Amino acid sequence: MIRLEGVNKTYEDGFVAIKNLDLEFIENGINVLIGPSGCGKTTTMKLINRLIQPTKGKIYIQGEDISGKDPVELRRSIGYVIQNVGLFPHMTIGKNVGVVPRLLKWDEQKINQRVDELMRMVNLDPEIFKDRYPSELSGGQQQRIGVIRALAAEPNIILMDEPFSALDPISREQLQDELIRLQGELQKTIIFVTHDMDEAIKIADMIVIMKDGEIVQKGTPEQILRHPANDFVKSFVGEKRLQDDLLDQIPTVDEVMANHPVTAFPTRGLAEAIKMMQRHKVDSLVIVDKNNELRGHASIFQVLDRFQEEETTLSQVMKPFEHVVPSGSSLSVALNLMDEHRLPYLPVVKDGNKFAGLITRGSLVKHMADVYTPNPSSGREA
Repeated sequence: MIRLEGVNKTYEDGFVAIKNLDLEFIENGINVLIGPSGCGKTTTMKLINRLIQPTKGKIYIQGEDISGKDPVELRRSIGYVIQNVGLFPHMTIGKNVGVVPRLLKWDEQKINQRVDELMRMVNLDPEIFKDRYPSELSGGQQQRIGVIRALAAEPNIILMDEPFSALDPISREQLQDELIRLQGELQKTIIFVTHDMDEAIKIADMIVIMKDGEIVQKGTPEQILRHPANDFVKSFVGEKRLQDDLLDQIPTVDEVMANHPVTAFPTRGLAEAIKMMQRHKVDSLVIVDKNNELRGHASIFQVLDRFQEEETTLSQVMKPFEHVVPSGSSLSVALNLMDEHRLPYLPVVKDGNKFAGLITRGSLVKHMADVYTPNPSSGREA
């Protein structure tokens, strides 16, 4: 559908933005261009609708060299969504969405039907929003309008230049979901520019990573995560993000466990136990003796069940752990135990039965967050 052959772009000041680019985009898929600031991703996208002219090389759409097409006609046949929406403030939402169909001289009834249809597709009731102005909508709602405006004339190609980057995280997540849903229904060829690898992984059918005007790696999210081409890609996607060498080095329980979970001595009274749970915002306590030997666990329910018995201590309500893992065990051993026995947590012991830490859902999530957090030095500016 879209193919670039030997494309170069050199500006008048001598800056080389694109170097001998050979690239073919997936038809009817979301193609994400990503890379650090100045890598050429936005330039590449703008070459497709001739907002920028190449210095050398050819760009083909459906086998036709676009250099021979009228640029205005070309742009009207391609949807375009930008970061700051670009809605006309003096036009209603309905008029904004219908801009390109009117330029193409569609029948007014057909335009109105199309506008209503698209607004319903992104859950904006035309009866409520069609006659409002952009300033009366939230940022997320405006961006939805920007997306459907690009779809209004039923183009086969849509260019999206960091369309969600100015939104708050919740709105951004919602718009990403919306885009994936719409693409499932409409099957357009989308070129999407972003600087956010998490966004690229979530929405892309194909990712093109660029640096200094060249393609460093191209592939599906899975291919790039599993087989990063070089150190730059490893750094850009996050040093530990699902690399094969990480899969070969499954961490031990010691790397994942919570080292300082809430513990109590078995001699503690039940009122004291409840106060400790309240203070630390937990629903159970790990019971250890003064030598740090693991004795058992007590939940809030066990404590409350016998709370009226004033002389009762944790030693009388606690239950022993049926499963523990030794320090140094592979995390996979712990996960298998937790899965098989549906355990909410699992203690780690060392030197016989001394308590070392606790594998919990929270400690697993923290470990995964550490693993997946991109390297802050990867240069991922907008």
